Amino acid sequence: MLKIRLVVLLTLLTAGALAAAVLVSPWYACAAGPLLLVSAVAVHDLVQRRHSVLRNYPVLGHLRFALEALRPELQQYFIERNFDGRPFDRDTRSIVYERAKGTAAEEPFGTELDLYRTGSEYLTPSMAPCPVPEDVPRVRIGGPDCTQPYDMALLNVSAMSFGSLSANAVLALNTGARLGGFAHDTGEGGLSAYHLRPGGDLVWEIGTGYFGCRTDDGGFDERKFAEKAAHEQVKCVSLKISQGAKPGIGGVLPGAKVNAEIAEVRGVPQGQTVTSPPFHRVYSTPRELVRFLGRMRELAGGKPVGFKLCVGSRREFLAVCKAMLEEGVTPDFIIVDGAEGGTGAAPLEFADNVGLPLGEGLMTVHNALVGVGLRDRVKVGASGKVATGSDLVKRLAQGADYTNAARAMMFAIGCIQAQRCHTNTCPVGVATQDERRGRAVDVEDKSRRVQRYQEATVKSALQIMAAMGVDEPHGLRPHMLVQRVDAHTVRSYAELHEWLTPGQLLASVPDSWALDWKAAHPDRFTH
Repeated sequence: MLKIRLVVLLTLLTAGALAAAVLVSPWYACAAGPLLLVSAVAVHDLVQRRHSVLRNYPVLGHLRFALEALRPELQQYFIERNFDGRPFDRDTRSIVYERAKGTAAEEPFGTELDLYRTGSEYLTPSMAPCPVPEDVPRVRIGGPDCTQPYDMALLNVSAMSFGSLSANAVLALNTGARLGGFAHDTGEGGLSAYHLRPGGDLVWEIGTGYFGCRTDDGGFDERKFAEKAAHEQVKCVSLKISQGAKPGIGGVLPGAKVNAEIAEVRGVPQGQTVTSPPFHRVYSTPRELVRFLGRMRELAGGKPVGFKLCVGSRREFLAVCKAMLEEGVTPDFIIVDGAEGGTGAAPLEFADNVGLPLGEGLMTVHNALVGVGLRDRVKVGASGKVATGSDLVKRLAQGADYTNAARAMMFAIGCIQAQRCHTNTCPVGVATQDERRGRAVDVEDKSRRVQRYQEATVKSALQIMAAMGVDEPHGLRPHMLVQRVDAHTVRSYAELHEWLTPGQLLASVPDSWALDWKAAHPDRFTH
């Protein structure tokens, strides 16, 4: 066989080189060394049983694995165009980098996009633009039961935990939030010293593991929660029901990763594997969820309390709305996380196939709250691939009051979209717990970049709104966002989607909502 002959040939060449090194000149050892190594690799490839390619193509088969390892970098730097990379294209990454550095984020010679492509979206400019407002608008978070309302910025740092991000990355994000006057969501990994030290405003997120307010058996500890929620920097508290990257799936933190610092932050034993279940212990019905939100607000001293979810079943969310009506209790805010969200590593099947994208999820939540007459009591946040001013404006037109960004904020502190977040080998020190790698994030420099990026992006959004003839976010309407539905037709969102009027579900339920409204029950989650 050819592969046997190859090994024999390599062995003979190696033997010849070694003989020449002994009999003729020691310089022949320079050839003998590499040949000996290649011969050893060839023998190993022939006898190993794991890789069929190497058994059939010893030595040469390694070229396939080398090219496979280099493929993401080759794709990103040499093959992809400015506008078709995934998850974020080069144009989007570049605009974040430029704004973070404080340089001009402008491009000459017009758009590279195919504006006649089906699915393209456009914001409609006005023939009578408005002046750009000098004072940046903010959103008051706090319903009738909230005694400590918070004024939220239009763009904030979305949920990313310490443990997923390095200590320096968390410090840079929170310092940037303090400098820019916007909020920083802690993620479900607990309230760490790195969140608290810089002094930026925090949204404390609590997931199914109840990290930071956890009993010994993994339940919710009211005393610990009240103590931490009372911290001056904690402005809001968010209960995470699900997240866009992996709705309905829990997580496991191996004991080897639970060092002393992680154990202290999360309130778990050092060195022991920690499981976050896919479900909450504190509720099992919509009514129990609503009551628990009310209890959290009491324990938090009247600070705004809300929840985050990746929307799935419309009737389940309507069941929560019915529970709000019957209990007379509403959250102060709801964060809609789109299925395109992705800072958390997730099984590919979940990332690609489970949950509604942000647009559909956002419009579902907005319309449901409008339909039951509660929209004025509950503010809606949007997270999921929000990176530019136009992204922000589109989400506001679809029903959001404010937005959060995670990966864009990672770009601002140096992320290069290497997509190694789950391997602990992040090349820029952002998504890692390797202290040596984490040192690459200079907190002073990167925090300024976060502040500049957020400020420039909000300014861009206000400029776009002014060009549309809108002088404040609540002036945006669905008819101002247009989508191409085929080569010859464009339709506004007002035409493409149904928009309920205040209290419509309580007075005269539209046929398109009737089945879900009838099936929704405040005492059970009915899919």
